Amino acid sequence: MHKIPLRFVWRKVHGMGARSPNANLNLTAYIDFLLVTVIFLLTTFNASGQISVPKEITLPTAENAEDVIDAPIVSLDGNQVFVDGQYAGSAKSVEDRLGRIDELFAALKTRRENWKTLQPNKPFPGVVILQIDQETKAVVVKSVFQTAAYAGYPNVSFMVTKGK
Repeated sequence: MHKIPLRFVWRKVHGMGARSPNANLNLTAYIDFLLVTVIFLLTTFNASGQISVPKEITLPTAENAEDVIDAPIVSLDGNQVFVDGQYAGSAKSVEDRLGRIDELFAALKTRRENWKTLQPNKPFPGVVILQIDQETKAVVVKSVFQTAAYAGYPNVSFMVTKGK
């Protein structure tokens, strides 16, 4: 090899410069992060499009069933009321008389306010889906209807099992 007259070029070529021409990247942390992210997404994402029904609830069957829409789901499991899987009160106070379920009212009102905040340019659809056991008393179902209407959800749909 011939001697290069410029000293700084010679130093760069032989690795004596401030930086090495071959940069080593440690990808272990990056791969760990991606792996954790992929595992999290795979465990939380439900691509089936189906809504899970608790074992305790037996849905009624219907001949004319439609696809599920994007709306809060109110479930009645015995006397416990859930909104989108989160506890929202008890229906024991309305077993004997028609009335408003205060915890359910607060949960639905909060969902409505959140929807209006997140989507200010769209009109509020006011739809709620009821997932109620077929053995539930009619007065309890009416109370859930009434509470949903008071909370700003005048349109109520029932979740049913599709019959033949």
